[in-house]
Amino acid sequence: MAVKKGGLGRGLSALLSGAEEEYENSLADNDTAGSSATKSESGGNPVEINLGLIDPNVNQPRKTFDETAMTELANSIRIHGVISPIILVPNGDRYMIIAGERRFRAAKKAGLMTIPAIVRNYTQQQVKEISLIENLQREDLNPIETANAIKQLMEEYKYTQEEVADRIGKSRPAIANTLRLLTLSQPVIDLVAEGRLSPGHARCLVVVEDPEAQLTLAKSGIDNKVSVREFEKMVKAFLTPKTEKPKQEQSIELKDLISRMQRTFSTKVSALGNDRRGRIYIDYYNRDDLDRIVELIELLEKSKKED
Repeated sequence: MAVKKGGLGRGLSALLSGAEEEYENSLADNDTAGSSATKSESGGNPVEINLGLIDPNVNQPRKTFDETAMTELANSIRIHGVISPIILVPNGDRYMIIAGERRFRAAKKAGLMTIPAIVRNYTQQQVKEISLIENLQREDLNPIETANAIKQLMEEYKYTQEEVADRIGKSRPAIANTLRLLTLSQPVIDLVAEGRLSPGHARCLVVVEDPEAQLTLAKSGIDNKVSVREFEKMVKAFLTPKTEKPKQEQSIELKDLISRMQRTFSTKVSALGNDRRGRIYIDYYNRDDLDRIVELIELLEKSKKED
């Protein structure tokens, strides 16, 4: 079945921010929310949902949650409560999170029994797009999680890079650069996911085909040991190593000639090349050296004329 690619577009951003505005407005109109919700849309009005009825989204782009940050959020929730509602979709007799899993986890950690939520009926496509955008807007995803989520959207809904860029509010080059990270070897991908290798450093390695070489170079750039520009130069140097020109073997006769010239001119004489082709250099270090060389040449010229 063909998937319609129109629809939400950048309006997804409005859905997320609008949900929070609706929640704040409803608090002014209604001091207490219902203790349960129907399986239809809650009409934009947040309701208190039992945490035991809520399941995380198995396709949530974010796979890791910082425990320290989670503890801090849980402590804040104990004091102030959950300020912004999470967004749910009906899932049989239960609910599935499409935005706000971090708040959901922190609320459980804080010991709450219910959480404010807005229930909406979205298609599976909309669920995936909203989950991705919510995390991107909050900068909750590491670069590899972002790349995998974008790849999944493109594969499942046949989006081009241009289309997915428009839908999540990014430029096409930004999408292309993010996806390139997935072409790296797994150990390097892991370093990016852990935050030890920046995406800028990692993208420099895309042109290196050998996985072992990728990892060796990556270790030179982890923890910002060098700047991205310096790292790029390192990669280029690896790909185009300087090749030394092989030394040309000189015959015994040529070496002997050079020795004789050094004794005759009383200065350094060197040769570049071989018996067939090359150059001979005669060094002089002061005016006396030069005068001596000139005298010897004049003697040779005079001898030649006499002959």
